[in-house]
Amino acid sequence: MRNERSLSAPVVLTGVGIHGGREVRIEIAPAPAHHGIVFTRTDLEGRPSVKIDHRQAQQRARQTVIRSGEAEIQTVEHFMAAASALGIDNLACSIDAPELPAAGGCALPWVEILEQGKPVELKAPRKTLRLDQTVVVEDGDAHIVAFPNKGGLKLSYTLDYPRGAPLPSQHVCFEIGADSFRDEIAPARTFCLESEAAQLRAAGFGLGADYQNTLVVGQQGVIDNELRFPDEFARHKVLDLVGDLGLLGADLEAHVVATKSGHATNVRLVKELAARMEELENRGLVQRETGLDIREIMKIIPHRYPFLFLDRVIALEGYQRAVAIKNVSFNEPQFQGHWPGQPIFPGVLQVEALAQLAGVLFLRRMENTGKVAVLMSIDNIKFRRPVVPGDQLRLECETINIRNTSGKVLGRGTVNGALTVEALLKFRLMDD
Repeated sequence: MRNERSLSAPVVLTGVGIHGGREVRIEIAPAPAHHGIVFTRTDLEGRPSVKIDHRQAQQRARQTVIRSGEAEIQTVEHFMAAASALGIDNLACSIDAPELPAAGGCALPWVEILEQGKPVELKAPRKTLRLDQTVVVEDGDAHIVAFPNKGGLKLSYTLDYPRGAPLPSQHVCFEIGADSFRDEIAPARTFCLESEAAQLRAAGFGLGADYQNTLVVGQQGVIDNELRFPDEFARHKVLDLVGDLGLLGADLEAHVVATKSGHATNVRLVKELAARMEELENRGLVQRETGLDIREIMKIIPHRYPFLFLDRVIALEGYQRAVAIKNVSFNEPQFQGHWPGQPIFPGVLQVEALAQLAGVLFLRRMENTGKVAVLMSIDNIKFRRPVVPGDQLRLECETINIRNTSGKVLGRGTVNGALTVEALLKFRLMDD
């Protein structure tokens, strides 16, 4: 296990988006531990932000897109491949357009600009998923299989176009590390067939592409360019896969074997891996250095049985995010009077559980010692499905803002990955 990393100094990259063709400037600045990689759209009213996360990934052809509300960031895969391979986990990125710069159609300029920012280690452990069982994703003739693999991330890719296509079948395999990525994978450029180019432009793709940042392949080979590697096409597919795996939010120890996969299949794999990581996290088998047992929870918040709805806090990421578990049992007193013939965990108690978790998040701060977090308002509340005895309710709170006397969090509850409740909670911090 390693520690999280960020940059020592901000860096800037400008260019044109490879698909939209729009001029763009991105500033990449240091960020604290557990911040994650967050983009702020400076060109939109209110400067909305979106965090790199598999839950924000959108299904789009030929690119990986993340979106939260009105904030959308397109073509993040090459940037994320560089950040992931270099082990850079926390960045505050300001961008004035919806799409990242093309950066030569590969990840090498991203590696170089991030290294200019002088990566630095932070005092927080990086979450790691040591895959313990095989995970399979299939979509037609494309498939990805992730196997357990001790010692790091290994990627194998088979490129296999239909008979008659000018692209030859290729197979590559790499142990992913900073050096191997920089030298063997990062320079590999994106590509398309000459027969596809006109159709892609008509569909709004490749408007910023040229023969230098994109390998266009005709019947006689690459047009107006030369390959950097004989198997550059397959290497670029590995580059894309490294970037898409960066959506997981954790280092991955696995051997991923992919055949004919693209961004959509890659993101599906990430979601399956995230579900497995959540299960292992709930069982205490994935990083629990920041967790709290019930005795530690009761030292922070004043609630007690039968009105304490947190069984265990499994992760605390600074004052930014907290994750907890509530095991719903039929023996709890509310089931005696709330739909006794068809027991359902009351929605108001799900919100209360989120509020208690937010209290843990806020009241851990030294300056809040001796205070209580009083719930002031609930906005944008949504209930998606019932919670019943036997369910394990996973609770997550993410800080929107926190001040000396108030705070706001986004709370979510899920059961087996399915959303049960979501709400925006506002608190007043008051003396006990």
